[in-house]
Amino acid sequence: MTAMNRNAHRIIALSASALIAGLTTAQSPSSSTLIKANRLLDPRSGNVLSPAAVLIADGKIKEVGPPTQVQAHAPNDARTIDLGSATLLPGLIDGHTHLLLNVVRPPQAESERHENGNFAPGLLLAIVESPTKRALMGARLAREDLESGITTARNLGHSGIDGDTELRDAIKAGHVSGPRILASGRKIITRGDYVQNLNPALADNILEQEFLLIDGTDRAREAVRRNEFQNVDVIKVAADENLTVPELAAAIDEAHRKHLKVAVHAVDKTSIQTAIDAGADSIEHGNEATDAQVKQMRDKHIFFDLTPTNYEGFLRKGAEKMVLFSAGSQAAFASSVTHDKQQYDLLVQRVLKSGVKFSAGSDMCWFYPGKTRGEASTAVFVNLHQAGMPALDVIRAITTNAAEMLGWQDRIGAVEPGKFADLIAVAGDPVADISELERVRFVMKDGQVIRNDLGH
Repeated sequence: MTAMNRNAHRIIALSASALIAGLTTAQSPSSSTLIKANRLLDPRSGNVLSPAAVLIADGKIKEVGPPTQVQAHAPNDARTIDLGSATLLPGLIDGHTHLLLNVVRPPQAESERHENGNFAPGLLLAIVESPTKRALMGARLAREDLESGITTARNLGHSGIDGDTELRDAIKAGHVSGPRILASGRKIITRGDYVQNLNPALADNILEQEFLLIDGTDRAREAVRRNEFQNVDVIKVAADENLTVPELAAAIDEAHRKHLKVAVHAVDKTSIQTAIDAGADSIEHGNEATDAQVKQMRDKHIFFDLTPTNYEGFLRKGAEKMVLFSAGSQAAFASSVTHDKQQYDLLVQRVLKSGVKFSAGSDMCWFYPGKTRGEASTAVFVNLHQAGMPALDVIRAITTNAAEMLGWQDRIGAVEPGKFADLIAVAGDPVADISELERVRFVMKDGQVIRNDLGH
């Protein structure tokens, strides 16, 4: 090739490179977004900034303040989203959910044939499903959560061996849409918890798909290590009257060695005390907690994760759209729902007065007719207000408080510089009307708009 030809080739190559660079610059969207809204609620302080603007760059919050101030610092090519009179909040955090389970309540006659009859038959049907089919269902439920404003979820079991860790990774990689997930892998239980009287020829294989069994301190440590092998984010243990303090303490010690928190399902007084004495990081449900136990939780810095899933018969009311109940069952339900409501109202007041740190989770693992998974989950959060919790405290329970419980307070839970750009917006004032959380109109996760029914 002659010198003239070589120079010609260089000129053509440089010109092509310049053209490509110019096209790339022209076609690439700005990595900055400016969001404006009439109001921005800070759940931690309860303060409202009005009007408000949030500048987002590369998926994180860069600046928060009055629109004139923030807009002055925004790049010229920043995308602007004006949400008008809406109220901005941090993305919601569901501290306790089950995204790979969607239980349909069986007919009354079928339910009465089984121990734990409302739940166990649906759980067994999930276990015998193809893991691939179950994972695809989980992806749909995760998307429905995100579309309702839940941008982070702690998945606490009932996901097969690796369903929630794989769903977490698929969402992180952008393959499917959903909240960022803290995955727990298999729930650690004592034998005989959840499902009983299984065919002995199949029992161990069925249980192995869904649970890891505790039988002594060595097995407790082994169960945690097996979940660690699946790269979980948190350990979930179900405490019942058969679980001893040394067994649970061994599991917690093993988890803490790997810097993993331990969430303990505990409903009755005995199980709650076992969880307290063993040093749990959070106690899930805790429905029968006494004044003394709540104070112990406060003093030991154990989070109380409230799950008002069936408050005022929430789940039963959904089931009534599908299941025909006998007159006797209806009468028994009417009697029990009033008693249960009074007990939960007292629990909420006990929690508020004690100073214990608290958060909230939906515990949704149920098919709820007429609602998406996200709509059902946000309705559960609103149940806390019906039980007597002030609206601002409910919002804190599923934003700032929940972020602290997860150990992610430096990343999520507030609209502050440096945190992930996870934001939602509602049309009204959620402190004045907490049911606004059931009507989320704008959702952003990692700076990406998931839903916008408000602005442009």
